[in-house]
Amino acid sequence: MAYNLITILGSTATGKTKLAAQLAHHYNGEIVSADSRQVYKGMDIGTGKDLSEYIIKGNSLKYYMIDIIDPSEEFNLFQFKKYFSKYFEEIISRSKIPFLVGGTGMYLSSIIQRYSLKIADRSEGKIKKLNSLSDEELIELLKSTKERLHNVTDIKDRERAIKAILIENSKKLYKDDPIINSLNIGVNFPREEIKKRITERLKKRLDEGMIDEVKVLLEKGVSYDKLKFFGLEYKYIAMYLNSEINYNDMFQKLNSAIHNFSKRQMTWFRKMEREGVNIFWIEGNNFESAKKIIDDNYLPD
Repeated sequence: MAYNLITILGSTATGKTKLAAQLAHHYNGEIVSADSRQVYKGMDIGTGKDLSEYIIKGNSLKYYMIDIIDPSEEFNLFQFKKYFSKYFEEIISRSKIPFLVGGTGMYLSSIIQRYSLKIADRSEGKIKKLNSLSDEELIELLKSTKERLHNVTDIKDRERAIKAILIENSKKLYKDDPIINSLNIGVNFPREEIKKRITERLKKRLDEGMIDEVKVLLEKGVSYDKLKFFGLEYKYIAMYLNSEINYNDMFQKLNSAIHNFSKRQMTWFRKMEREGVNIFWIEGNNFESAKKIIDDNYLPD
């Protein structure tokens, strides 16, 4: 089957968004973001939306899955897949090339590896029965029905635990996904270079007002616990604003957490490869290297 999607993936701070924008402009494409936090409005600096990168030679590229819900709302894998299917069909219908871009491994895998997701069975009887269980009983039931917990928050929040159990026990599958065959290009740098890029970018974002961004979210009613749930920048800056840690500790802990996050991203991509996903890795966010892969594979003569 011929390719019908181009995916640009990589760990944080590798410049994959900028590369994807350059490629989408060159190939008359549009971009769908695969970032679990960029969907939220008002979370701009911390999530690295860098919307100016979608403007190439004065032309604004069309992008999707950015700024679509408020931080007080929940966004999950099921919603991501549903939105992706909608946007993918729209892009294809306009005879443009869809580019999927991001670093959230589960979101990327759900498309590239064609996850089959279940639809929660919300019958009144089942919900009533689950509500009658204690928190401990819910956790044990969830663990018994779900071999691997991708999201540990499912066992920390009662409502999420019930929802997860309803999904796991369901026999109904979501079947409206388009058939995807993705050409995957991975952006990578030597480990020391990525570490340097992460630290420099963190300093830059703090200088650009990332702390004020978190203050505004708190003022708008986003809870402290929700910010900690978002992790990384939002977690540690919220802890700093709550006087739990000082500025220096916040910077050092956050910097270290982002480095570890980057390693986990690469671990996920290597896992995808072991499971049969072909990724063409390029050294750095080099346009010509990526262009050659697309010309040789997606658009062969």
